[in-house]
Amino acid sequence: MTTKKVNRSRVVKRKQSRAAKPSGEFSFTRDMIPNFSNGSAEPEFLTQYRIRAWDAFQKINLPDTTQEPWRRTDIRKLETDLFSLAGEGSSETPEVPKELLLPLEGDKDAGQGILTPQGVKVYLDSEISDQGVIFTSLVTAAQKHPEILAKVLGKLVPVGDDKFAAMVGALAATGILVYVPKGVKLEKPLHSVLWGPGVGRAHISHILVWVEDQASLTFVHETASPTENGQTLHAGIVEMHVGQGANLQFIEWQSWGENVWNFTHKRARVERDANLDWVVAATGSHLTKNFSEIDLVGEGATGRMAGLYFTDGVQHLDHDTQQNHLAPNTTSDLIFKGALEDRSRSVWQGMIYVAPDAQKTDGYQSNPNLVLSKKARADSIPGLEILADDVRCTHGATVGKIDPNEVFYMQSRGIHLEDAERIIVEGFFDPIVQRIPYVSLRDRIQKAIVDKLD
Repeated sequence: MTTKKVNRSRVVKRKQSRAAKPSGEFSFTRDMIPNFSNGSAEPEFLTQYRIRAWDAFQKINLPDTTQEPWRRTDIRKLETDLFSLAGEGSSETPEVPKELLLPLEGDKDAGQGILTPQGVKVYLDSEISDQGVIFTSLVTAAQKHPEILAKVLGKLVPVGDDKFAAMVGALAATGILVYVPKGVKLEKPLHSVLWGPGVGRAHISHILVWVEDQASLTFVHETASPTENGQTLHAGIVEMHVGQGANLQFIEWQSWGENVWNFTHKRARVERDANLDWVVAATGSHLTKNFSEIDLVGEGATGRMAGLYFTDGVQHLDHDTQQNHLAPNTTSDLIFKGALEDRSRSVWQGMIYVAPDAQKTDGYQSNPNLVLSKKARADSIPGLEILADDVRCTHGATVGKIDPNEVFYMQSRGIHLEDAERIIVEGFFDPIVQRIPYVSLRDRIQKAIVDKLD
C-alpha cells in the first residue's frame, strides 16, 4: 500500500501575536536561562533552542483581546512585574499533599516524578528501566539522553506560538522526559505531579513524551498548588509523539489554587495506525488559557479527547482545542463538558481541520455546558475547516440549565433539592470521569466536583 503525501502547510491556526517589539512586561533576564551541563558542554541543539525561544520572548508582545484566540480572555490584571522564577532563592514552601502522591493503583506506580520549586525527584521501577524506558527530569535528559531529547524538544510546539510558549522554551528548568522504546508495552502507569506554591512565583514546565512504534503507555500528569493570597504564574508546554501502531493514554488534571494564572500549550503527533486517548480535568486556577492540539499525520491514526471543567467564584477557564486531520482515513472524537457556578466563566473554542488529501476523515466535537447560576457564563465556539470532499465531520454545543423536570422527578421521590442537583451534575460528568481507569484518581476528581457543589 502506498501512502499519499499530504499537504501539512495549510493547517488553520488562530493567529498569535508576533509583533517585533520589545515586551518589557516581565522582569526575567537572559542570564536566567538555565544550563543543564553540570560542568560539561551542553548539547548544541538545546542551547540554540533556548536562544531562539529567548529572542521570540523578547519580540512577542503579551496577547490581548484584539487577537481572536484571546478575544474572550483578558489578562490585563496579570501582575507581570511581580514574578520571579520558582527555583530562585531557598524560601520554604508548603509540602506536597500526601493524597497527590498516592499510587494510582496497587502499592506503587511503575514510576513517579515530583516537580517542586526545590527540584525534580523521579522514581522508576527497575523492571521498567531494564526494558529501555526513560522517565527522568529535563536536567538528566540533557546530560544522559540528549539524542532522545533532541527528537521531541520544540518539534511540536513552536516557541513563536505566543509569549508564553516562548517563555517556556527559554526558561523552563522543570520538566519530565518520558521515552518508551519500540514494542515495549507498559502495563502500569507513569505518574508525575507538578506542585507550584508561592505568591509571586513563576512555575515554568516542559513535559516531553515519545512513544516509539508498537509501544504502549499510560501517563498521568497533575498540576496543583494551595490557595494563597496573591498571584502565582504557571506557563507550560506538553509535547507528545505517538509512533506507528503505538498507544498513548494521557490523563491530566489541573487543580491549581484560586489565584494561579495558568497558560499552557499541549500538542500531540499521532502516526500511522496509532491511537491517542487524552483525558482532561480542570477544576482549579483563577484564569486558564489552554491550547490543546492533536495532529493526525499518519493514515489510520485515531485521536480522542474527553474533557471536563467545573468553575465557581470568579474563575475563568478558556480551552482552545484543535483536531488536525492531515492524512487519509483518520478519526478524531472530542467531547468537553462544563459546569459553572457563581460569577465564573468558561470559554471553549474548537476546530476540526481536514487537509485536502485527508479523504475518509471522521471528525466529531461536542461541548455541553450546565450553567448553575444566573451570573455564570459559558461561551462555546465550534468550528470546521474542510478542504477534502469525502469526509464525515460533525459538531455540536449546548448551554443550558439543569432540567427542572429531572429535579422535580427526584424531589417527588424524597430527594432534597440540593442533593438532586448534586446527583444530576455528578451524572453529567460521569461519562468523562469513567474514562479514567484508576479508582483513586476518579475518587479525587469526583470529590473536587462535590466540594464545588457544596
